[in-house]
Amino acid sequence: MQVIVVGGGFGGVKAALELSKNKRVQVTLISDKPDFQYYPALYSTATGGSRLQSWVPLGEIFAGRDNVTVIIDTVTTLDKADRTIGTASGATHTYQTLVLALGSVTTYFGIEGLDHYAYGIKSYEEITRLKQHLLREFSTANGADSHFLIVGAGPTGVELASSLGTYLKHLKKKFKTAQPRVSINIIEAAPRVLPRMSEAASKKVEARLKRLGVHVELNKKVESETADSLVVSGRPIKSHTVIWTSGVANNPFFKANESQFNLAPNGRVIVDKHLRVDPHVYVIGDNAVTPFGGLAQTALHDGIYAAKQILHKSNKKYKAKQPPVVVPVGENWAIFEYKKLRFGGWLGALIRQAADFVGYRDILPFGQALGVWRTQRIREEDVIIAGFDTAKDEA
Repeated sequence: MQVIVVGGGFGGVKAALELSKNKRVQVTLISDKPDFQYYPALYSTATGGSRLQSWVPLGEIFAGRDNVTVIIDTVTTLDKADRTIGTASGATHTYQTLVLALGSVTTYFGIEGLDHYAYGIKSYEEITRLKQHLLREFSTANGADSHFLIVGAGPTGVELASSLGTYLKHLKKKFKTAQPRVSINIIEAAPRVLPRMSEAASKKVEARLKRLGVHVELNKKVESETADSLVVSGRPIKSHTVIWTSGVANNPFFKANESQFNLAPNGRVIVDKHLRVDPHVYVIGDNAVTPFGGLAQTALHDGIYAAKQILHKSNKKYKAKQPPVVVPVGENWAIFEYKKLRFGGWLGALIRQAADFVGYRDILPFGQALGVWRTQRIREEDVIIAGFDTAKDEA
């Protein structure tokens, strides 16, 4: 059996791993990046943590699995009638069964200036650009911003806002240069932080952010950005450091091939009770309209389900599972919530550490997962990870 899986994220990698357990199945994984990206760790890497916790080469994940071929390319077209997909390199691949797990992309909602001036932390390239900016500012006397603005109070924004202060203090100490007093603002259009969690959880997290010195601005609309300011609800805030963590959209592949899909108003794909758009094409994870889409645990669940359907031809209907949510908010503190159970504090932080190990273990053998998990304790040398040469820049 020939199965093509498109996407090197949680859903795609998990589906390919499960399919590869059957040696009669030949799996081709097509990804536009050579690494699996562990999204929950990106905020940590962006604030001085190890790069190794956020990216794992696909070659390492599928090492020893002779029935898996990894191709680094970008899928551009789909023809369900011919059962073919085309890629940016000009190649055409024929499938018997296709699993689409391309993940989501950043959207700026058409807000003027954000695509040019805002920073992000959703890829290695974005994190490197942000770190180079911060290192350059803190290596120059009085060069740092007075206001660091984080747009979006979802999990990524909260995680980043709560850890950025410690990182900025580290940079100030590292370069030993006089810097202005700085403030960190988190800006959210919704009436509360973590709007997908309960109101009780939101209140706990907002209080925690304020204790960490983060200014929380709710019900605020970002209207535009220029080279030196962000306009929020008609008020310009001076800053050269605006970090955008809000707004995701379905991968543009689906819009470009909309004749092949039934798309919902939000751009995601409407699937049947087996996560399919036809008997040979599955759409999973962030790309599909499901109750808990957009979460890593959902993508993993979908990947396992799709693989079982392909291998065993089962008629078992897809059943969404509500996953627990745990969001770190500063050192040794996290909010945990699962249905009606919620608590914040050091116990939540321990659960998050355990959840991260489970996340790595979902895609790696035990020993490798343990090794990657341990890199969370490593602080990397910023000059090396960002490719920033202070001496050269000063010259």
